[in-house]
Amino acid sequence: MTSSNDAVHAAATPYRASGTLNGKTVLISGGSRGIGLAIAVRAARDGANIVLMAKTGEPHPKLAGTVHTAAREVVGAGGQALPLVGDVRRDEDVARAVEAAVKRFGGIDVVINNASAIDLSRTADVDMKKYDLMQDINVRGTFLLSKLALPALRASGQGHILTLSPPLNLDPAWAGKHLAYTMAKYGMSLTTLGLAEELKADGIRVNSLWPCTLIDTAAIRNMPHGAVMARAARGPQIMADAAHAILTGGNLAAGAAPSGNFYTDEQVLAAAGVQDFRPYSLGAPEDQLVPDIFL
Repeated sequence: MTSSNDAVHAAATPYRASGTLNGKTVLISGGSRGIGLAIAVRAARDGANIVLMAKTGEPHPKLAGTVHTAAREVVGAGGQALPLVGDVRRDEDVARAVEAAVKRFGGIDVVINNASAIDLSRTADVDMKKYDLMQDINVRGTFLLSKLALPALRASGQGHILTLSPPLNLDPAWAGKHLAYTMAKYGMSLTTLGLAEELKADGIRVNSLWPCTLIDTAAIRNMPHGAVMARAARGPQIMADAAHAILTGGNLAAGAAPSGNFYTDEQVLAAAGVQDFRPYSLGAPEDQLVPDIFL
């Protein structure tokens, strides 16, 4: 989606927040476009401080936006922005991002593990460089960013790690369809499961969020038949609203555990009072939207 479309779509959102991220510092990986940028802009509308770590520092021929254009959108939405060109595969880049966030804003309240790589090839066809890329970005990158941010999250007193990864659905169908990608995404989800348990005593909440339908992103559009798939998807704003509801604790199910949850966007927003999801669609009727995988 273009930035102008994001702005128009956000104006029509049916979600009504009951909490705010005003004054919170959010460190997000891969926030230069798509879902990551939508989450960042939604938080910025509250007056949050957004630290954007992404690889794209210069315009890319196939990908719209850079970390610097994303920062301008964040500021335009009402937040403060710190754009950082960095790669979650590089220990020094992640350490530098955490250090810069603490130095600029005094701490970190939220870490969002959004950076991810996708390749749906079957085992015989997957290139091992792509396999390594998915493991390094999805699993290792999520683990590394979460690990290095722990001291700041503990100091926050209200720390939260939110990872964009699916429920751990062990139906063999998902491993059988695209084993390499399934292992990479489930590695992210195992990080949520493990950290939620490990960090109970620290008061750091750790949760995952996953969409019920395809979301229109550059990753989808760059896949074979991506343009067709995108027409049967929702816009990234549904994930931004759902992330906001999780991070503010707004209207989530009474009595639910604060940590270790694998939420879907529809589940979260329904609990927040959203009854009509059609405004999040990009034009396709609800019954023609393509379900996302792993559900």
